[in-house]
Amino acid sequence: MAAALLIARGAAAQGGLTQQEALRLAFPEPAVVERRTAFLSVAQVAQARALAGEDAEDPPSVVTYYVARRDGRVIGVAYFDAHRVRTLPEVLMFVVGPEGTIQRTEVVQFSEPPEYRPLPAWLAQLLGRPLAPELSMKGDLRAMTGATLTSRAAVRAARRILALHAIIQPITAGVGK
Repeated sequence: MAAALLIARGAAAQGGLTQQEALRLAFPEPAVVERRTAFLSVAQVAQARALAGEDAEDPPSVVTYYVARRDGRVIGVAYFDAHRVRTLPEVLMFVVGPEGTIQRTEVVQFSEPPEYRPLPAWLAQLLGRPLAPELSMKGDLRAMTGATLTSRAAVRAARRILALHAIIQPITAGVGK
């Protein structure tokens, strides 16, 4: 409990968002957001790992995601990815649009020093990107000067989320109907 309180204080000190705040930013009313959980098989986790790339962290076998609808139509799916940047945690929210590309990214928690926090302009590079070789630090993306570990962690997280999205298929698997 004490560790959770310290993490929450660190996030608040750096302008962190709650999950609900991040979801409201991504999907303002009249959107309706529904929480879902996917339970992946060992084979699906392995497939997601292969899709995400060799340097990505192992994807989880239990994935919580949020499907947003407006007028009965799916407008996006939000995922929260918690990972370490250097030694401390970061939580990013990724919204994947119906076309399978990143629509939005929000920093929900960043516990490393503030000067290493990803800037909105840097995160904007991820927008409109599908899971493709160009979505990498060796591809089209620029690293943040002085915050290479943050850049790498965010890109690995984006690839992991897009890979999980491809496996779960929350829009085409009946959730979006």
